[in-house]
Amino acid sequence: MAGFEGVRWAPRQMRYQLIDKSFDILEPDARVFAVSRSIHYGLFLAFEGIRFFCRRNDGGRPELVFLNWHKNLERFRSGISFNLGRGQQDLVPSVEDMEDVLARRYLGDESLRDFLLEMAGLSAQGYLRPFTVDEEQSIGVTFPARPSIRAAVCRYDRYLGEPFCGLVVPHLVRAVGANKMGCLKLGVNYLMSVKAMDWAKTVCPEAASALFLDDNTSTPLEERRITEWDSSCCLFGFKDGTVVKIPENDLILPSVTIGGLTALLRRKGVKVEERHVKYGEFLEEARAGRLAVVCSVGTAGILNRCQKLVLVDEKNQPVFTHHPDESHALFKILGDVRDEYWRIYQGQVEPPPGLKLYRYAA
Repeated sequence: MAGFEGVRWAPRQMRYQLIDKSFDILEPDARVFAVSRSIHYGLFLAFEGIRFFCRRNDGGRPELVFLNWHKNLERFRSGISFNLGRGQQDLVPSVEDMEDVLARRYLGDESLRDFLLEMAGLSAQGYLRPFTVDEEQSIGVTFPARPSIRAAVCRYDRYLGEPFCGLVVPHLVRAVGANKMGCLKLGVNYLMSVKAMDWAKTVCPEAASALFLDDNTSTPLEERRITEWDSSCCLFGFKDGTVVKIPENDLILPSVTIGGLTALLRRKGVKVEERHVKYGEFLEEARAGRLAVVCSVGTAGILNRCQKLVLVDEKNQPVFTHHPDESHALFKILGDVRDEYWRIYQGQVEPPPGLKLYRYAA
């Protein structure tokens, strides 16, 4: 799996308890009980990753800029709801509540001011990581008794980056559609991502990302559909000028970033199709030279173009290696929209219709 580089964490984290609505600013190393439903069983472990930019406003204070982050908060709400029982659903905070807690009460706290001003001076990328945990000391296998939201924030230099090598991993399944968990940002989903990467490196030691297929393991390999990378979504650029996005479903995490990128592509006149891609079709297109570029898309890395993608057969043996056509127009266009997407945060590019900037004085 890809990793963050050049990370620096803020000097405080926060906690918001869902039952009594109490809010606390905590030390950066504030801990939870070792004896915990969350630690032992992975119960009530949802999280979110939210990109932001920080600048100084006219008054010299930090100003935080988010793009379409209400979609992040809706996704986080879905994960929280899934982790609570039927009788606890009234504890799920609204988007407006989470906006207030995260943007105004946490990031607006005086203890983070110097960190944010330093970040503004560096024009660094910001990453907000809210997550859930049960604060009760218990090993009971039940829904959480003291559910809370914690959050930490950092700045970083890059995530994944280019060039990177990917490998198709058909014999492992990231999530099962029947459980409706693949579309949620849950900690338990990422074990299989790590296992897939561990195996991928036995085939391709330089592999940095694994590409999953659907959960229909009893069907012929060529009939199975591509879903997503181990920790990001995917876009495919074909030499006829079309970019293909996989439709959202129970196996795919709804991507806030991919919506922004496809809006930018359409504004440039690029044809964007949303459809499923069977592995057999994908392999045929790659072998025929009709596949121009394969991309990884996610919050932290925005978009990275795969330099080497190893495709395997039903015995997990490599059968074809795809390299991008760097001379094709789409290769450059996809790199351009990645840069434009970040420049929207910085106020240098107007967001396309459907994308909204949110600004908060800290």
